[in-house]
Amino acid sequence: MYSNIIRRATLSDAQELAALAERTFRETYSATNSPEDMEQHCRRSFGEAIQAAEIENRNIITLVAECQGRLAAYAQVRTSVKAPGCVTENKPGEIQRFYVAGEYQGRGVAQELMSAAIAALYEQGAEVAWLGVWERNPKAIAFYRKMGFEAVGEHIFRLGSDPQRDVVMCLPIQASDVIRA
Repeated sequence: MYSNIIRRATLSDAQELAALAERTFRETYSATNSPEDMEQHCRRSFGEAIQAAEIENRNIITLVAECQGRLAAYAQVRTSVKAPGCVTENKPGEIQRFYVAGEYQGRGVAQELMSAAIAALYEQGAEVAWLGVWERNPKAIAFYRKMGFEAVGEHIFRLGSDPQRDVVMCLPIQASDVIRA
């Protein structure tokens, strides 16, 4: 059994987080997207300086799951972005990124990290968590449904030059649902 530590990322995590973020993104999407679109997206989204800036950004909370001294997963949440129109609640919070390295999937890491992400949004005053998930990612959609999220609409996510359809999913946040460590 793994002992998982869920915590806020620090600047000292930036290099390892950048590597994890790019690796998990490529693991998830490379097989079904063009190399050019993947390169363009990864160049704009991942790198030590990019992740350091995100960690320092007061409008983003970056959480990491550490297993056996290594980063195994991460999530980013924020309440500062306008939600798509299909998210009708007054105080939405976005789960902007949520990735678990393949070797840690199926070991409870994702559930622990999601609980921490929901708690972080609740602490920021969010009444609903929302996220966009690519319509061609049934494994992620199934996980989010298992966690209680429901599809409420769609929006476009641009991967490189390719506009892709994301399913927008929501989960109402209630104080009784927030598990505090």
